[in-house]
Amino acid sequence: MDKVVATAAGAVADIGDGASVAVGGFGLSGVPTALIRALHARGSGGLHIVSNNCGALDTGLTVLLSAGRIARVTGSYIGSNKEFARRYLEGDLELELIPQGTLAERLRAGGAGIPAFYTPAGVGTAVADGGLPWRYDARGGVAVASPPKEVRAFDGVDHVLETAIRTDFALVRAAKGDRHGNLLFARSARNFNPLAAMAGRITVAEVEELVEPGAIDPDAVHVPGVFVQRVVALSPAEAADKRIERRTVREEAAGALDA
Repeated sequence: MDKVVATAAGAVADIGDGASVAVGGFGLSGVPTALIRALHARGSGGLHIVSNNCGALDTGLTVLLSAGRIARVTGSYIGSNKEFARRYLEGDLELELIPQGTLAERLRAGGAGIPAFYTPAGVGTAVADGGLPWRYDARGGVAVASPPKEVRAFDGVDHVLETAIRTDFALVRAAKGDRHGNLLFARSARNFNPLAAMAGRITVAEVEELVEPGAIDPDAVHVPGVFVQRVVALSPAEAADKRIERRTVREEAAGALDA
């Protein structure tokens, strides 16, 4: 029952070329940076990544992206990642772009054993009708386009059929985890992490604080250990590494300091 692995390198040692990997996090919140760095150091390539976004600034999945290790991304937000946009538009990687809520439910369904579901999101658009560019060629033409999906009416409203997502591995970051793999996420880091953890056949969690079984109140467990196969305890420095993507400071109104 003790699922603790001594190092991040040991925890990702069997993630080979071409593996599919669900990765938790949203922007820079809750991103398993230590595991991603270990995967980069391992040298695995041709990876199929499932994640809300593909890194930000120079951290997270951007490390793998910049090294050319990612072949395909299933996600919902490209955002301001210029390196991602460049590689996608030049045909270096394939992108399945889907609505954010649909991505969340496809991951959850994969973990829950539900093969597919219907949703109204995307009906009447290229999401359902097909034709979204998955991959461009070197000349800017569409080399691979998304296929059309089944649409069915329920109570007079059209819904599109979406399939569940299961991946070979999942990498997540939790605030607390015990030796049995039970995980607790803090605030906004509880974003795609529980869903990614459920979707992976082998799920690896880096935890900011490793505790003994029973230390986490059962009512506070966000992901039970049945979904987690490996746990890596972060060092204090790694646990404190929480960057801010865009630091915004409100300007004081004129005369406010004199009031």
